[in-house]
Amino acid sequence: MRPTAAQAETARQVPPRDQAASEIVVVGAHGGAGTTTLAILLQPSWDLGAVRRPTRDRPCIWPTWGRPLVLVSRNTAMAATRTIAAVNAITRQGERVAVLAVVSDGLPEPAAAAYRFQVLDARVDAVVRVPFIAPLRTADDPAQVDLPRRARRSIAAIRARAVAGVTVQAPLIRTP
Repeated sequence: MRPTAAQAETARQVPPRDQAASEIVVVGAHGGAGTTTLAILLQPSWDLGAVRRPTRDRPCIWPTWGRPLVLVSRNTAMAATRTIAAVNAITRQGERVAVLAVVSDGLPEPAAAAYRFQVLDARVDAVVRVPFIAPLRTADDPAQVDLPRRARRSIAAIRARAVAGVTVQAPLIRTP
């Protein structure tokens, strides 16, 4: 999912310091990670979809302009591999991953995935596990779901750890 033209234009603008301190940029390490659902639960936030393969004309993600970046991944071995590639692309672009949110699929995390996420722990500011939330499977609006206590705690931990290190940066070139 790509941002609309209006979202893309707004994302290029420098937010006021207090607004940037509360907004979170949420991007998926791969498709199906749960990015949109997590962005809804972390409002105010920007859902930038999944990390793209960077090209000469296009970066892997839109610039965050100092907003904290939350990278979302499922807890499978393949997802962990894609997350390593996403962290590489994002950091090459000069952005910093404030939180890696690892979303459970309801089954135990495979040892290969756990190892890869442990390796990534040194390259991101924080890793937060998000438990499987069964009521989200049938909900039309994730914001209306009564989250279990563990889920509320993990969402609060993502927000707290994301905004803990916010430093608003001005872009090198301001676009109108």
